[in-house]
Amino acid sequence: MIDLPVEPPAIVVTASRAEETADKTPASATLIDAKRIERIGSPLVPDLLRLVPSVAVAVSGPAGSLTQVRIRGAEANHTLLFVEGIRANDPASGNEPRFELLNADLASKIEVVRGPQSALWGSEAIGGVVAVTGAAPGSGGTQAFAEGGSHATWRGAARTEAGDADRSISLGVAGQTSNGINSVAGDGDRDGYSNVGLRGSGRYRIDPNFLIGGSGFAQWAESEFDGISGTFPFPHTDTLDNSKNRMAAGRLFLEAGNRDRSYAIGSASLLGSSNRNYVDEDPLNRTSAKRRTIGLEGGHRFGKHQLIAAVESERETFKVRGDFPHQDQSRHHESIALEWSAQDLGPVSANVAVRHDIFSEFKDATTYRAALRAELGQGFALAGSFGEGIAQPSFFDLFGFFPPTFTGNPDLKPESSRGGEISLRYSADRFGGSVTYFHQRLKDEIATVFLPDFSSTTENADGKSKRLGVELEGFYQHSDALRLTVNYAWLDASEPDVDDAQLKEQRRPKHSGSVAIDGTSRRFTYGAAIAYTGERTDTNFDIIPSALVKLDPYWLASARIAYRVADPVEIHLRVANAFDDDYQDVFGYRTEGRSIHAGLRFAIGG
Repeated sequence: MIDLPVEPPAIVVTASRAEETADKTPASATLIDAKRIERIGSPLVPDLLRLVPSVAVAVSGPAGSLTQVRIRGAEANHTLLFVEGIRANDPASGNEPRFELLNADLASKIEVVRGPQSALWGSEAIGGVVAVTGAAPGSGGTQAFAEGGSHATWRGAARTEAGDADRSISLGVAGQTSNGINSVAGDGDRDGYSNVGLRGSGRYRIDPNFLIGGSGFAQWAESEFDGISGTFPFPHTDTLDNSKNRMAAGRLFLEAGNRDRSYAIGSASLLGSSNRNYVDEDPLNRTSAKRRTIGLEGGHRFGKHQLIAAVESERETFKVRGDFPHQDQSRHHESIALEWSAQDLGPVSANVAVRHDIFSEFKDATTYRAALRAELGQGFALAGSFGEGIAQPSFFDLFGFFPPTFTGNPDLKPESSRGGEISLRYSADRFGGSVTYFHQRLKDEIATVFLPDFSSTTENADGKSKRLGVELEGFYQHSDALRLTVNYAWLDASEPDVDDAQLKEQRRPKHSGSVAIDGTSRRFTYGAAIAYTGERTDTNFDIIPSALVKLDPYWLASARIAYRVADPVEIHLRVANAFDDDYQDVFGYRTEGRSIHAGLRFAIGG
């Protein structure tokens, strides 16, 4: 997951507004490259995120079900997601990233930067930032892929890239479908899913000083799930609930100048999303939203220093229809950000950023971040950072949605987090590693409050939630035949109760880790991974009053081996949940056991 010295240095694009190599960034960043994505062969991006330190993935049932990602103990809506360079958190779904919609067959790189990054990227970047991108400009090649296996699961994808770094186009389409399993205990119908994804990007350099380009993605998904009984105390039960989700976004940009000296970028993006819920074929409700963003960024490099300034204007609209009071809401906000960075000042690299967000509906916020990396010699380096993150209240928080007894609170203010990390790193020709300590505190957390009449609302909680932990990472590459990464994370995440005592946060394992390998030898390519999720707590809402329950730890293993029959043709065999572990990420929802899949890939170039 960390690109190694025996390969060209990987470029990190979200640890700073200026591109930097993974071996020089002060940030805690993990890169999952195209080789590992293809060789492990997981169908959805969240399966690969399990291999990143301090990332907890919770799937509410079989594949394709609602999926939440928590980084370093933060909340599910405290992760900022970029897809093809476009902010992709769903304003129609509580500002959460829709990770269950992300088809891994369209991804060529997954980048995860841990820790608060709001000074660079704004709201939701409290736990960290995840960026999913397709093929890099000029990578070239065309390929098609098909796979079938257990649970009547089918996958297919086609991708093509052409051109070079100055003039290129990249297009991809992928689809998946599965009958799934019954997501609650007992007899009942299977809960399956299907999705189709499109992505594209292109650029054209008019002359040495002008570049135009664009990118976009679209996702269509349907998922079946089991809801709750219509009788008191409303336990989980087999139902015919299902949802249809749509999201599409596009971005255009014009870049003038030269990144090595002075440059300016103007950009505009539009995202639209729609979530429709049904019981069998009967419509229940639907939400939809749009996000329009216009931005201008300029930078100037003088010697080893670079100064970047960015301004942005964003407008969001939100609608609710169905068996709830209809809503038509809108809001906007503007921001200005400044970043100074310096590379190779002797043994030191540094970065300082500050950002001010002006919100139309609630209190403005100023965030900052400072980071430093120092070479100690003999392959050792010391890195540290301190920064802030914010998360704006969602439309759900402000105006309500579900259930009908829930009322929003328009007087909320943004959640804010402050914290830092320190890391000791070592890198040699073929192996290396790091140990990192981090500590964050969240204040003004938006919490649900239950009232005496059994209705509920939201408010900013008193006290502070605490997250601290240790991450250990290591890598080794002997040759093209073997690349190995290993990590372990210890986490202590807690929140205050009504008496200001600290309670353990739910769905955050204290212990987690992973081991992953991949490689190629002669006509074979292969990849395998095992991720460990330790014991954690959840809430049992099937009883009155609700009660805390413990979820058992589990190991989730997968492997894939492929054989090149001829130059353009490859066949493969893949196994998921190889140990057939019986586990739950969310109380009351079952997950899939061992599954076996076989497929065929056809590739030219690239």
